[in-house]
Amino acid sequence: MGFFRLPEGTDMTDAVRGLPGDMCQCPHWGYLIKGRLRMRTADGDEEYEAGDAFYWGPGHVPVALADTEYVDFSPTAEFRKVIDHVKGLPG
Repeated sequence: MGFFRLPEGTDMTDAVRGLPGDMCQCPHWGYLIKGRLRMRTADGDEEYEAGDAFYWGPGHVPVALADTEYVDFSPTAEFRKVIDHVKGLPG
């Protein structure tokens, strides 16, 4: 479980580049506490706002449309792969 804050304008495209499909492959379940997110997927974009529960299947890229806070439940092994990838990026 994690609590995340994304400032308005955060676009995770560069962070997930290099993962399969250049998208996060970890599934996430959670609840948006504050803000708005656009989730880009191969099937099109979806928007979420405060008060929405969500499931983001493998193959997504989040973009914060406003200052956003959410609680997230993800499988540890899959999430660790994404975090290790992001930590290995230059800069």
